[in-house]
Amino acid sequence: MSATPHTLAPLPTERTSGCPFDPPKELLDAREQAPLSRITHPGGVPGWMVTGYDLVRSVLVDPRFSSRKDLLNVVDFRLPPAPPGEFLLMDDPQHSRYRKPLTARFTARRMRLLTERIEQITTECLDAMEKAGPSADLVTAFAKPIPTIVICELLGVPYEQRASFEEQIALFMNGEPSDEELTAAYTAIQRYLAELVTAKRARPTDDVLSELTDSDLTDEELQGVALILLAAGLDTTANMLALGTFALLQHPDQLAALRADFSRTDKAVEELLRYLTVVKTSMRTATEDVELGGRTIERGTTVLLSYNTADRDPERYPDPHTLDIHREAGRHLAFGHGVHLCLGAQLARVEMRVAFPALLKRFPTLRLAVPAEEVALRPETADVYGVKSLPVTWDV
Repeated sequence: MSATPHTLAPLPTERTSGCPFDPPKELLDAREQAPLSRITHPGGVPGWMVTGYDLVRSVLVDPRFSSRKDLLNVVDFRLPPAPPGEFLLMDDPQHSRYRKPLTARFTARRMRLLTERIEQITTECLDAMEKAGPSADLVTAFAKPIPTIVICELLGVPYEQRASFEEQIALFMNGEPSDEELTAAYTAIQRYLAELVTAKRARPTDDVLSELTDSDLTDEELQGVALILLAAGLDTTANMLALGTFALLQHPDQLAALRADFSRTDKAVEELLRYLTVVKTSMRTATEDVELGGRTIERGTTVLLSYNTADRDPERYPDPHTLDIHREAGRHLAFGHGVHLCLGAQLARVEMRVAFPALLKRFPTLRLAVPAEEVALRPETADVYGVKSLPVTWDV
């Protein structure tokens, strides 16, 4: 290793034209040179970016790296602690206090029990899409409604209130930089969740939020947990369904292989998760000097973990830039790793395992309605990558 570390300056904010599924070329090039690069965070604070698979996994299980929001050293002022309930930006024991009562409610077994209901929701969305066809925006007709309805039911949102709530969620999850509309949507969601928690306290129903009212969590904490569940159970899955369909349509050999044998669906879902890795990054802060990849990460330094380049690491996955639904793509980092592994991972898997085959069976001639280069993509600066809209059509 050279005495001078590789430096990424500035951090890339765009993907290569014509390569909507690949991480920015500069990040891939950086990973090829070294799994650890010097960066400058947006606030002008020096830090590191970890781009290699093994090093990213090692940071995610190293207790010397903290998830705490107030320790993030990315701007020239101290950030406040995470709000009550938002445990993704906390360490143990606070993190475990929030996560433990949720874990039993999001096991693989419990999520599989939702399969029949998810099949019903998917069928209803496809029925509406077919009736309105033979063209549609797959994002609004299919990718967003399925996880939105599922998470509303898990939270116990009354049916008559869903339309308004879903409208605010759509604005909040649009992936654009912060603006007045986004702030207003966030405020409306917080206000609604506060009212929902109060209602569940007074009259519990058969849903996760009602079950959590039996825990020692306060109303404010339950509101924060509900917000995390929205993020974990909605935006990532919606973008995987839309971007995953786009990827399959652009890889006709893989689409044909899946259509020929839907028993490959589980492998196809894991490979799409690896190949696309829509949650691109997370951050950790060193609480002491740590030796990592032959470098010293000084105490107080925040490292940016690049999941999408790690999932394209040739030392972990041969021919990593090829979408291959026959690949054994397990242990990818699309849901993170370690104690902060995405709580909604099993739910997302069930939704994708149901939705992709249902879509492809219902519309055997499904195809893009516009040239691929005209598909509107979310900005690289969005927390979750995906498409804004995906115009499709089919034969009738």
